[in-house]
Amino acid sequence: MVVPRVQAAIAQAFGEEFRDTDPVVRPSQFADIQINAAMSLAKKVGVPPRDAAARIVEALKLDGICNSVEISGPGFINLTFDGTWIEELLNSAATKAESTPTGGGPGAQAQRVVVDYSSPNVAKEMHVGHLRTTVVGDSLVRILEALGHTVIRQNHIGDWGTPFGMLIEHWLEVGEDSPDGALLVDDPSAFYQAARAKFDGDADFATRARLRVVSLQSAHEETLAVWRRLVDHSKLYFNAIYSTLGVSLEDDHIAGESSYDPHLAQLCQELEEAGLARVSEGALCTFPAGFKGRDGEPLPLIIRKSDGGYGYATTDLATVRYRVQELHADRILYVVGAPQNVHLRMVMETAREAGWLPDTVEATHVQIGNVLGQDGKILKSRSGTPVKLMALLEEAVDRARAVVDASRPDLSEEERAVTARQVGMGAVKYADLSVGHDTEYVFDFDRMLALTGNTGPYVQYAAARIRSILRKAGVSSPTGAEGEPTAAGAIAVVDPAERALALHLLEYGATLRRVGELLEPHRLCAYLFELAQLFTSFYDQCPVLKAEESVRASRLALCSLVLHRLSDGLDLLGIGTPENM
Repeated sequence: MVVPRVQAAIAQAFGEEFRDTDPVVRPSQFADIQINAAMSLAKKVGVPPRDAAARIVEALKLDGICNSVEISGPGFINLTFDGTWIEELLNSAATKAESTPTGGGPGAQAQRVVVDYSSPNVAKEMHVGHLRTTVVGDSLVRILEALGHTVIRQNHIGDWGTPFGMLIEHWLEVGEDSPDGALLVDDPSAFYQAARAKFDGDADFATRARLRVVSLQSAHEETLAVWRRLVDHSKLYFNAIYSTLGVSLEDDHIAGESSYDPHLAQLCQELEEAGLARVSEGALCTFPAGFKGRDGEPLPLIIRKSDGGYGYATTDLATVRYRVQELHADRILYVVGAPQNVHLRMVMETAREAGWLPDTVEATHVQIGNVLGQDGKILKSRSGTPVKLMALLEEAVDRARAVVDASRPDLSEEERAVTARQVGMGAVKYADLSVGHDTEYVFDFDRMLALTGNTGPYVQYAAARIRSILRKAGVSSPTGAEGEPTAAGAIAVVDPAERALALHLLEYGATLRRVGELLEPHRLCAYLFELAQLFTSFYDQCPVLKAEESVRASRLALCSLVLHRLSDGLDLLGIGTPENM
């Protein structure tokens, strides 16, 4: 709310080069907020911290905003806001919350943002490793769209390469309509493993599979037709996962490896002609600046193998060029596992050296950490294989259903089923999103489904509780209207608990902007968790339904705004808000 004003004051006091200084806003036990920028600025500008704070305060223009501006300690600036100003902003936010998803939202310059996420492989099971790339990527695209950016989803599926000779040949042998063929949708891992077993154990099959690769790469129409059916069947499996998870990926967002294959030879030729690629030990490689191996020698990025085939680097370079030249991206996000960081940075540097990734386009690897089991190791099944994602999601819903059945037997069968799915999926997704995307976390159903602590069910319960309060007050959405019920009435901020809740509500837009800038959904989770906590404190300390009429109307309107923020924030994380819990 006041950050731009503080930054303007810093620029006026010390010069324009300091305008982007972080004001370091923190809670204060003596005021509404505390500005700590003077502490870090003091050394840079060569004055004592208290003097730096005094110069900032002298330049601050907060008439009508703050009742009190005080310097304390070694240079802390304590701000106490004017109550009328808080109420005006809050009532304006409440009005906007009724008409726009983000309550008026931020106004950053709109960009075209390409987001690469999920990226499963055809004819292979999606496992828990795909969970984070899918969930984090989907939350980022939702948030960036809410901020007004044009977002282009890209699901870079693995749908090309030598394994497809084996898979196509197996598919032709078992038949599309056979039980073995149905495994492609029902149990992709079993389908792949059966094809692999044939390839390893049957020399004639292996020969036919290799010939099928040549046929596929030569664009033989019959082989291509089988390949297309193979891909289409895998899409059914992908979509079942996406539907269960509630993510926004659709078939139109698929841009698989196959779509770039026709351009790879030309890409390699261009790099050679530009002097950026040369043959090393039989393979065509680039040597992007700044990357060295353990021996100190330049690290190669192989773009054409010694056998003439292409790898991930070649395809990834083609995606960069396509996304800049054809999709006109201002920003490209790769929501990909952290171990791929060096590879992606080498691809980006090569693309910059080739002129395909200009300085005006930002390319960022949104690194995704591992999901761990209770033993602190990468989560696997009891047999030691990767945990199947669908099995994990089904277990989450089953566990949530047991809790809902026990706690809300009064709900109908349909209501309990809907609530269990929302709570189960919300628990899994929130647990993933509430930690830094580049860190590891332990997958623990008991913690995820808890109604206490920083969990999805805790935040969902706060929203469901407010819906119950509004129903008891007779507040409901107009017939046929979408969105949350909205209580009419002006919000007055009197009680300290109301004030704390109000100030946090006013930080919603700034929080979304910060998430969009830093690509860190866990900041939105932290905001929603604190909002739920502050609402609980407010409700415990401030009677709502039993308050006298004018106070009751104000507090119902405040409850309504909290519900809008909780519901909207959860939706931006891809999480539903149960009607009852």
